[in-house]
Amino acid sequence: MATTRTATTQWKGALLDGSGTVSLDSSGVGSYEVSWPSRAEAANGKTSPEELIAAAHSSCYSMALSHGLAGAGTPPESVNTKADVTFQPGEGITGIVLSVKAHVPGISAEDFQTAAQDAKANCPVSKALAGVNITLNAELLA
Repeated sequence: MATTRTATTQWKGALLDGSGTVSLDSSGVGSYEVSWPSRAEAANGKTSPEELIAAAHSSCYSMALSHGLAGAGTPPESVNTKADVTFQPGEGITGIVLSVKAHVPGISAEDFQTAAQDAKANCPVSKALAGVNITLNAELLA
């Protein structure tokens, strides 16, 4: 069954001096302020499209890796994924770095790296962001 999730942004003013609020409508978990300076310079307590993409990517990747590991008979005890999305004004999103640390009993380092790369290639958010260079740092914790 397909699902659709919705977010809405209300923006006022021009790009450089305007601001807006993005609300996460489907979950209702909140509304967050956005502005050009918070996107292109310092966050200053506001979010950006790139931070929201990072949240989506890190959670999707963690789910994909957990699913793949469990399907191979080595379910993880923990998966901690950080996504760093780089935005360059005038160019756009120039890269994403996924950094994952996972505790997976009974798996070899080689099999973990294979599962980590497979999750990167097949998580739906990675696929949606295929036009961006995505790199992966995967660490198997003892």
